[in-house]
Amino acid sequence: MIDQALLDILACPKCKKSVQYNKDKTALLCEKCQLAYPIRDDIPVMLIDEAKSLADS
Repeated sequence: MIDQALLDILACPKCKKSVQYNKDKTALLCEKCQLAYPIRDDIPVMLIDEAKSLADS
């Protein structure tokens, strides 16, 4: 799990808005861009190319 202080400063690399955990805490969500950034080994992968579209879900 990501430390709350780190989560508070993380932002979507596409729009620069804040991100939140998804329900099972396996990704960080950007509601504005409708993208989910994966979390691998407790490290958020904040790369646009690695993000999955929420519209596809």
